[in-house]
Amino acid sequence: MKSLKESLLKIAVVGPESTGKSTMAKFLAANLNTVCVPEYARYYCENLNRQYSLQDEVNMFHGQIALEEAIIPLANNQLIICDTTILTVKIWSDHLFEHTPELVTDEIKTRKYDLYLLMDIDLPWEDDPLRDFPNEREHFMNVWKNELNKVQANYTIVSGLENQRLENGLNTVKAFLMNY
Repeated sequence: MKSLKESLLKIAVVGPESTGKSTMAKFLAANLNTVCVPEYARYYCENLNRQYSLQDEVNMFHGQIALEEAIIPLANNQLIICDTTILTVKIWSDHLFEHTPELVTDEIKTRKYDLYLLMDIDLPWEDDPLRDFPNEREHFMNVWKNELNKVQANYTIVSGLENQRLENGLNTVKAFLMNY
């Protein structure tokens, strides 16, 4: 018999800054009666009173994994929703430091998600002290597509404004679950 961790389906909500990832992840978890793994980096950076470093990226990598592992036992319906993944650490490390530590790239190869929802850049930018690149969302959208393709991810781009976006994401996940 498979353990919960072995039979668990993981849906990851990813994409450039200010594309509604957290809103989508919470909405999906609520509508699918399960839990959402929040973005650890948001907690980590909230009170960081200096420019973050590559070591901070590594710390966020460890924190995201620990948070995901801690929340897995709380999953309902053998399903968990992840508001981002460690692939974000690679994207930021490559962009800011032109390097991603091997421990991150090695873990990316083995940490699998069953479906990624790549949030489109069709939403207006919302300022937030933890967001850095309002004029580079198209660049980061292309980076996300490339990184997801490199890991042969099963992903769908989710577009739309307000409730339509949420419904598009939910319908995508429901269709995936019906065919799984």
